[in-house]
Amino acid sequence: MAAILTQVEKSDAVGDNQAMTTHRAGTAALVLALGTLAALPLQAAEPPNILWIIVDDMSANLSSYGETVIETPHLDRLASRGVRFTNAYVTAPVCSPNRSAFITGMYQTSIGVHHHNSSQGELKIHLPPGIRPIPELFQEAGYYTAITGWPNTDRETIGKTHYNFEWDQTIYDGPDWSDRRPGQPFFAQVHLPGGKHRGRSLESFRQISDRVEKLLGSRTDPSDVKLPPYYPDDPVLLADWAAYLDSVRLTDSFVGDVIARLDDEGDLENTVVLFMTDHGISHARGKQFLYDEGMHVPLVIAGPTIEPGQVRDDLVEHIDIAALSLALAGIEIPDHMHSRDILARDYEERTAVFAARDRCDETVDYIRALRTTRFKYIRNFLPGRPHLQPNLYKDGKSIVIALREAHAAGTLNETQQLLFAPTRPAEELYDLSEDPFEVRNLAGDPKHQAQLKKLRKRMDDWIERTNDHGAESAAMYDSEMAAYSKRVSANPESAAILRRNIALMKRWAAEGM
Repeated sequence: MAAILTQVEKSDAVGDNQAMTTHRAGTAALVLALGTLAALPLQAAEPPNILWIIVDDMSANLSSYGETVIETPHLDRLASRGVRFTNAYVTAPVCSPNRSAFITGMYQTSIGVHHHNSSQGELKIHLPPGIRPIPELFQEAGYYTAITGWPNTDRETIGKTHYNFEWDQTIYDGPDWSDRRPGQPFFAQVHLPGGKHRGRSLESFRQISDRVEKLLGSRTDPSDVKLPPYYPDDPVLLADWAAYLDSVRLTDSFVGDVIARLDDEGDLENTVVLFMTDHGISHARGKQFLYDEGMHVPLVIAGPTIEPGQVRDDLVEHIDIAALSLALAGIEIPDHMHSRDILARDYEERTAVFAARDRCDETVDYIRALRTTRFKYIRNFLPGRPHLQPNLYKDGKSIVIALREAHAAGTLNETQQLLFAPTRPAEELYDLSEDPFEVRNLAGDPKHQAQLKKLRKRMDDWIERTNDHGAESAAMYDSEMAAYSKRVSANPESAAILRRNIALMKRWAAEGM
């Protein structure tokens, strides 16, 4: 509502200027003008359209965020029209708990939707009483709600949802906002594959780069890639990262198409466009993990009530897009929401953001993290397990195969060996100002014990205050694994690997690991 009031205030300012001009023409004319204005009703600002562009598996590798190997002109232009957040973080570094969180404005751990690919089996998860997906709130306010992929030429296919709870599909009126009534505002989501474009193998890396070269005239050269220090300069990893950067370029092109459509159809001037990814790059230390490679995402917002050219460095969480979108539409934000309207005039900046990693497919895990502007604190509830636990989804990727081969060959340096630690520390503490890649754990350093205790207490308070649901029950795990096993049963090799991994998870649990 504050953003809408800003627009009204601007209209008032224009009216003041016009009145002063009339005054210069004569006092009698001014009196007549004021009398006429007094007789007119106050016109409310037209409700803006709200459009989310949500991208899979992509970190903040945009030129406006400092990426130098590629350029992202469409996203840079969008950022110049509005506000770019440099410190936006997800509360879950994997698709389904993340999407379950931002569509409700709630920490996924608080509403029991924090285990990846849940509600797939016989046992189902229902949202707690009073917790509702925000498309319902937009519908009740008269908005047309849509969700689509892109490009979507037939405009008949519902876009990605991937929620970990049971939900009514009527919360979306259709896949595309073009089906709304004349004059009806829309709340729409466009979901893009992003980093998933690059696939899992060297062949798929080549295919996406071929596609980008045909579309944009060039491809990213692997020799230009600079990997984080915890990855070796392996040819497979370099080719993968180059293909990933090409997928970012393709995403940028798609965003340009979306903006062009809004402009062509006359909707751009009254549409708030929000661009965000659902977590960081899918890599060994990115997706599924609570280091910044998995948590840090781009967040750009531009529209009619957003002051252009802003850059904000304060900490925000991806769930905040729920509250700010409701506020922009003049819809009351439910009191229970953890989401905050980060665009409000009276917004108080966060001093920390929180995140959780739990079961991902068959792989059981339980990690919590908090990040301040300087420090990252990570708590591993299952410290007896290796960093790279067996996982059917990840272990089939060429990059993970290459990393495991390098580890077996003994060619990794000390920093790169962190990926293959046989156990984990119970606590991790990183000074991000000195160690942005999070490779020097200070939790055992006597000089940092005061900071460690402070953040440990803060994590305890957050867990209690937000009612963190914690570990998954054995019954729910069995229900989800039965459904997962059925989905992969057509591939005997995958089915066998999955059975072994499930058995290992159960054995480790029985051993207290």
